[in-house]
Amino acid sequence: MTNAQRRSLPVPPPGGQHRRCYNRVVTKDRVRAAVSQREKRRITGHNLVQSAVLVPLLCKDGELHVLLTERTLEVGSHKGQVCFPGGSVHQGDESLLATALREAWEETALKPGDVDVVGELDDSVVQSTGYAITPFVGFIPYPYPFRANASETNDIFFVPLRVLMDPSRFYHQERVIGGHYYYGPLCDFEGHVIWGATGRILKHLVDLLGGVVELPSR
Repeated sequence: MTNAQRRSLPVPPPGGQHRRCYNRVVTKDRVRAAVSQREKRRITGHNLVQSAVLVPLLCKDGELHVLLTERTLEVGSHKGQVCFPGGSVHQGDESLLATALREAWEETALKPGDVDVVGELDDSVVQSTGYAITPFVGFIPYPYPFRANASETNDIFFVPLRVLMDPSRFYHQERVIGGHYYYGPLCDFEGHVIWGATGRILKHLVDLLGGVVELPSR
């Protein structure tokens, strides 16, 4: 992959990478405890395509955010949808975690060594494609020189966890999206629609963090 294939995002001024995150609602310690101190539900099957995604958490503007991507219309599946960095297992991947980290590097230029992996969430299956997704949660630095792979990634954006923990913003909805009927967790955020497997994985994370909490006004 050449640098020309990537579209760079603005890099904020240096000096903020090691700031502590003073989120009154959800702290890093709370996330680490919720994700690591549990028994994971695994899904396996001969007809399933094993894949993995990274659920990257970062501290931005003093609170935790989730990094998400919007896929291009040129990819083979899930065209234009909001996703985590990730994909199917490739030959040479030593583990599903290696798959998630490799894909994150290819799609966003996030170096594997810059990810502090916390643990795994429950596997999720995409019935329409047969993918079994293993999500890995990890903390990443911010600011960071993310670069979108122009052939796969249309946009890289960040959603505050407080938005996803707000039941008036992120909840089960019935909607037709791209000609497909959908009922499940859904969030509209700044022109992006978060739904499908991404929505289910985020809903699981929110539930682990305690579900509805008293959110600070902004």
